[in-house]
Amino acid sequence: MVEWRKSDGLVPYEQALAEMEARVAAIAAGTAEELIWLLEHPPLYTAGTSARIEDLTDPDRFPVHEARRGGQYTYHGPGQRVAYVLLDLNRRGRDIRAFVLALEGWVIATLNDFGIRGEIREGRVGVWVPRPEKAPLADGTPREDKIAAIGIRLRKWVSFHGISINVEPDLSHFSGIVPCGISDQGVTSLVDLGLPVTIDDLDLALMARFPEAFPDPATAT
Repeated sequence: MVEWRKSDGLVPYEQALAEMEARVAAIAAGTAEELIWLLEHPPLYTAGTSARIEDLTDPDRFPVHEARRGGQYTYHGPGQRVAYVLLDLNRRGRDIRAFVLALEGWVIATLNDFGIRGEIREGRVGVWVPRPEKAPLADGTPREDKIAAIGIRLRKWVSFHGISINVEPDLSHFSGIVPCGISDQGVTSLVDLGLPVTIDDLDLALMARFPEAFPDPATAT
């Protein structure tokens, strides 16, 4: 069984990290179920293990937290759905690449429910939306905007951290960093794309699409 938890209000990052650490230890010890935790954070930046200090362009704008997950700098804030994914890969297969692909597929299937074609790109982390209505880059590269970020960490083959999907955040808040180290493309959200989607709407789609991306290993054939 996977427990689903949904937090109201804005959860401080330090609190979320401490609770994830404790839950991961309990899952690894076999004393707690796997968990998907849906929440929002107050405005902040997190630095992954590959973060470059030059990509933090406005260090005094919001608090900066060392996340100790994979990836570079990411913004979290109101209007963005964060889903922390605490799953036991000892039961689900010790394959990090397959796990990341499943996370990407989960996001893409969820976005598809709202008529958005999310895509992944070789060498980039996260999910992107083509923007053919925007002028291409100077070299002719088509424009595309990032709508979801992915960053994970494993301990004893139990995952934590996870995904974030932009529903209606203040997109100007991303300007204090180079999001995930990509400087020549933009950031978007469901509402920015013209869709009147709420976080509750997104949560329902995430829950509906989860079993396809992460089948129960006890019943999978």
